This record gives sequence, structure tokens and C-alpha cells, in this order.
Amino acid sequence: MPDAPDPTIAAGIDDDRKLEELGYIPSFKREFSNLATISFAFSIMGLCSSVATTFNTPLLLGGPSSVTWCWILGATMCFTLGSSIAEIVSAFPTCGGLYTASAQLCPRNRRPIVGWVVGWLNILGQVAGVSSTEFGLANMIWAAVSIAKDGNFNISTGKTVGLFSGLMVLHGLLNCLSTKYLAKLTSGFVFVNLGATCIIIIVLLATTPRSEMHSASYVFGSEGVINSTGGWPSGIAFLLGLLSVQWTMTDYDASAHISEEVKRAAYAAPAAIFIAVVGTGILGWLFNIVLILCSGPFENLPGQSGNAVLQIMTTRIGKPGALFLWAFVCLTAFFVVQTALQACSRTVYAFSRDKGLPDGGYFSVMNDYTGTPIRAVWATTIVGILPGLLDFASPVSANAIFSLTAIALDLSYIIPIFLRRVYGNHPDVKFVPGPFYMGDGWLGFTCNAMCICWTLFVSVLFSLPTYFPVTKDNMNYASVITIAVISSSLVWYFSGARLHYKGPVSYTGNKENQPRNTRKASQTRKA
Repeated sequence: MPDAPDPTIAAGIDDDRKLEELGYIPSFKREFSNLATISFAFSIMGLCSSVATTFNTPLLLGGPSSVTWCWILGATMCFTLGSSIAEIVSAFPTCGGLYTASAQLCPRNRRPIVGWVVGWLNILGQVAGVSSTEFGLANMIWAAVSIAKDGNFNISTGKTVGLFSGLMVLHGLLNCLSTKYLAKLTSGFVFVNLGATCIIIIVLLATTPRSEMHSASYVFGSEGVINSTGGWPSGIAFLLGLLSVQWTMTDYDASAHISEEVKRAAYAAPAAIFIAVVGTGILGWLFNIVLILCSGPFENLPGQSGNAVLQIMTTRIGKPGALFLWAFVCLTAFFVVQTALQACSRTVYAFSRDKGLPDGGYFSVMNDYTGTPIRAVWATTIVGILPGLLDFASPVSANAIFSLTAIALDLSYIIPIFLRRVYGNHPDVKFVPGPFYMGDGWLGFTCNAMCICWTLFVSVLFSLPTYFPVTKDNMNYASVITIAVISSSLVWYFSGARLHYKGPVSYTGNKENQPRNTRKASQTRKA
């Protein structure tokens, strides 16, 4: 009897056929399993490390109640956005992600300008995400050193930027691995991420005497509303705490950017997004509640390390135990950058493949040995170092990249969601729902409408200065940077780029126009 067909091979053939229907010749090897894809989606959010990095913002602006309520409010809204993104990713499983989908969801004559704007917004947000996470990791490592030395350690700007740059180069080297090894490396990330969070929750509750735990009014009520902005009304100060959850629960489409490396991508990528958003939202709320419950006197935070989460852990667990667990928090942040850099490099590859960069397709070349776009990896790494250099100008300027991540990425997400609703019946639009689909009834429409309105709201909110009086040193430059990049890209587009950029390019039936190494990779895999 003939051997039964390998279902894995069959799934890969179906994936490649779907990609070719979208106009792209397969270039990557599909090495990411379901577990690796889900782990990737969880790791891009990096729950415990992301909370640790941004916890100071809601705590010191709006107070303890801002930490708890802003998280669950933001997580609920992020759930509507994540669901809306998942159904588009299911229909368009390409490494271009929502950039490619946006151009497919509007009339043909508008595809170039839509693809251009979404592409640059998405790249801007992803680069800012990589940079801000790495910058946060550098600060977390130095905070641990400060605790270890009882505060007798000077954390200078040069030390922070130096460590940040070194870590970026290390992640660039790791991302030069082939897809096979990246998938194996990623598979274990989820266990460290969620495991470290659960262990910290349990240890904090076990080591905090009941008499020293805060009251429900402090954790959830008016006693925990502490306006420290120096000028904003308490309501605005309270809502500024949304930065933590919005920065943590973003880069949803990262799974889409590796979808050409994922088996059964139309199923696995959107499922990973959905599971990661729900899991991160629920466990993150519990984590924030426990941190506030065990936080001790408000005036003792953020402490000598400058990181409130580390200070809480040190107070309750003791220095040795806190530093031991903190190592896993830092490891989680390390994983976040690893996955974020991989996703961003795939976007750069896709944009270069479509002639959206002034590189003549240089960054769309696949490495013959690894089967990955190493040129795009290093381009992303080098550009990702630049935002961290803002710390030399002003720490507040550097912190703007956290807000910039949420603003740019979320804006790039709602454009395709909006286009699908407006041009759903247009003859040029070919939206064929994938396996993950909320339908055209009230559920899908409500989720789409809510996430669009919410994203516009938080984009305005995150553009506001956080402290008064406003000076050049504490000004929030996130909106300035976003507007500057988009304005510059539009000037560039109308002054010449529109002559060579026609939107996401279809290579089906026109193999001579395929990017270099694409045909070779495709033929090798089929063989």
C-alpha cells in the first residue's frame, strides 16, 4: 500500500497555494508549529516585563486605581481590536500583514497611497516597539544592579544607551538564524513569560502579611486616585494610565508578519492573536491587582531603583529572591525584542519587495544559507538603535517612543478595518473571509466600530503632555514624531515615489519580476 500523505506537507502546499492566490511566490520555509506561533504571539506582548517597564506611568500619574481600572478597560477594547485584526490576518496571511491587506481592501486606484501610508505607519510603530522594549530592558537590568548595590551605583545616560545598543546588536545576531532554529527558540518563550508572571503573583501574595495589604478602596476606589500630573484634572490623569496596557497589548499583527513561515497560517496566525490577547488581558489584570495590593506605602515608590515593580518585589520578597525572579522578567523582555525584531524585519522585507523603500529591492533579498532576509534584519537593527539615542537629548524624549509605538501601530491597524467596512462591496475589493471570521452581523460590526473609535481616542490621549508646567524637556514628542514621519513620507511619495511604488505587487504570472532569491527558494521547497 502507498504511504499515507503527510498532513504537514499537505498543509504547507495549501498555505503556498493561498499565498500565490494573493499574488506572492512563497519564499520562506514553514517551520513554525501551532505552539511556536502561539508562543510568538504571547512573547510579543511579554506580559510581566511589559507591565514592569510601564507600571510607573499609571501609578505615578493617576494613582493605584488607575493601574487596575485602566488595564481592564484597555484590555477589553484591545480585545475588540485584536479580534478585528485576526479576521483580516486570516483572510490575508502574508508577511506584509495589515500593510498588504490594506491595499487589497480599497479600490485599485487608491492602493498605492493606502499601502504607502499604512506601510510607513506600521514600520514606524514596529521600530519604536523594538526600540522602546530594548530601552526598557536596559533600564531594568541597571535597576537590578542598583538594588544589588544598595543604591550606590550611578546609572548614567551613557551606560543606559551603551547597554541598549549592545543588546540590539545581540538580537540582530540571533535573528540571523534560519527559520527552523527561530521556531525552536520561540517555542519555549510562552512558558517563561506566563510562568514568571504566575510565580511572582503567588510569591507576592504569600510573602505579604494580610495586615499590610491595601484595602479595596485603595486598589479599586477613590482612595487610590492620586493625581500627580501637576495640572491635568483627575479624570485625564487617571486615563493616562492606559499607556501601560496599550503598549503591552499591541503589535497584534506580529503573527501575521511570520505567517509565510507558519504552517496552516490562515488558522494558526489569527488563533494565536486571539488567544494571546485574551490570556494577556486576564492574567495582566490579576498581576496588576496583586502588585497594587502588595505595594506598601505609596511614598516609597518607585524606590531607589526607579522601577516600582522591582521595588515592590524587593520589599516583599527580599533582595535575593527579588533579583532571582527579576532575572526571568528581564529574560521575558529579551524574548519580546527577539520576536518583535523578527516581525519588524519581515515587514521591511515585504515593503522592500513591493518597492516601498529607496533601496532597489536590496532588503528583499533572501540569504541563500539561512533562508531569511538578513539584510532586512540588520536594517531594522540599525534603525532601531536611533530612537534610543534620544536619551542623550532628554529622558522624556526617549520615553515618547513608548507612546509612539501605540499610536503608530494602532492607527495602522484601524485603516484596513475601516476600509473593509467602507469598500466591502466594491468590485475591486476581493475580501474572501478566512477561517476566523466574525461575520457581517452585529458582532463583527460592533467590534470593528468600537476598536476604531477607541484607537482614535487613545491616539489623542497619548499625544498629551503628562506633566505640568509643560517645558521643552517634559513635552510629549510622540505626536510630533508621528506627524513628521508621515508628512515626510507623503512629500516623498508625491514628489517621486509614486512613479515606482504601485502598492503591494502581484508576482503571480509575472515571475521575471519576482524579488531576487524568491524563485530559487520556492523551487527548492517544492523539490
